[in-house]
Amino acid sequence: MSADTSSAKPPVEDKASLVEYLEAGSKPKDKWRIGTEHEKFVYHLADLSPLEYEGPAGVRALLDGLTRFGWTPVLEDGNPIALSKPDGSFISLEPAGQLELSGATVETIHQTCDEVTSHLQQVKAVARELNLGFIGLGYHPKGTASDMPWMPKGRYKIMREYMPKKGSMGLEMMQATCTVQVNLDFASEADMVQMYRISLALQPVATALWANSPFRQGKPSGFLSYRSHIWTDTDNDRSGMLPFVFEDGFGFERYVDYLLDVPMYFVYRDGKYIDASGQSFRDFMDGRLPALPGEKPKISDWVDHMSTAFPEVRLKQFLEMRGTDGGPWSRICALPAFWVGLLYDADARDAAWDLVKDWSIEEMQALRDEVPRLALKTPFRNRTVNEIALDVLQISHKGLHNRQCFDSLGMDETHFLKPLFQTAHSGLTPADELLAAFEGRWQGDIDPIFQEYSY
Repeated sequence: MSADTSSAKPPVEDKASLVEYLEAGSKPKDKWRIGTEHEKFVYHLADLSPLEYEGPAGVRALLDGLTRFGWTPVLEDGNPIALSKPDGSFISLEPAGQLELSGATVETIHQTCDEVTSHLQQVKAVARELNLGFIGLGYHPKGTASDMPWMPKGRYKIMREYMPKKGSMGLEMMQATCTVQVNLDFASEADMVQMYRISLALQPVATALWANSPFRQGKPSGFLSYRSHIWTDTDNDRSGMLPFVFEDGFGFERYVDYLLDVPMYFVYRDGKYIDASGQSFRDFMDGRLPALPGEKPKISDWVDHMSTAFPEVRLKQFLEMRGTDGGPWSRICALPAFWVGLLYDADARDAAWDLVKDWSIEEMQALRDEVPRLALKTPFRNRTVNEIALDVLQISHKGLHNRQCFDSLGMDETHFLKPLFQTAHSGLTPADELLAAFEGRWQGDIDPIFQEYSY
């Protein structure tokens, strides 16, 4: 699941080489791995405000403090903007200083959850010294986008200027959202196609189970996943349901065609981001990119470009599940368990496909549109998403059981689904619980969320 770093390869001149790049991600099942990523908001305990980059207790100080745990700074214009380790794990910054762990690729859910636990122990050790807190939610519950700082990353400056041209909520997406996602492998194009279709169809079910962003500017927003709602008007050139995934003939080449139609954001050269927003990668391959006239792209440029498409499921040399709100430790561990159970066991994958294979594009789009507001209560045919979620969880549970991956205590991976079963059996999402607290014991005050729900 590692990114291609071979920028020294010959220029990309045709579509076939881009298709080959995606196809090269295929690997035998015994080489399949799990990569988990999560983001969280960081705030000053004294006044609950977000961190500026500079300052004695700013983002830079936090990154500097984490180097004691073996992390190496990654610099941009002399500023640490990420941390790395030889195992491929990264700590990086989202636009407003949300802190992200992109974990190493591992074999089991036990290992990825141990990694999350170790990471949280490390960041909390530094946070105690700086009087900082961390919270996992899908959307910042208190501030507005204008209240949020900007991190000194060149790509974010370009996106910041371009996003408002393409949708009404792009800056909110950048500055006020957090997610958890998992990256999974496939063995072949046929495997990828089936996995993509299953995971895209079921992404609204995951959104509902993880719904954890009911507030905006200190008040209920009217949505249970406001983060998910934001994506409906961020930039429709690069987000949405992708109906072509369910059409005959879908595969690596069709996905490349889609990416070639996604407008570019930037080109990275000599440590600098060059603004290419709205320009065409097809023109780039022809040497006609206005931002770099006469130059043709490297594979590293294609890797960068792939990262600027934002569908609910994203294909690179692996599949990324992107539809869920950030949340507490148990929910971070539950996400890879949910999708590994569905997709890494052949019997479970076939059962999941049987569940969704007759869903129409219109039905899936309706789910995508309604789930941010209604979550588990969203109607579907003569059922609800809550009932579908229970069926899906049973399939995932069977898939995890079949994997027979045990920890040192002899427990398999199924126990990581426990909080999801609790949610589905009760019909109450994390967002429902937050709203009940807000209307009850918090008496309409949002501030207690930072005490009760911090890591």
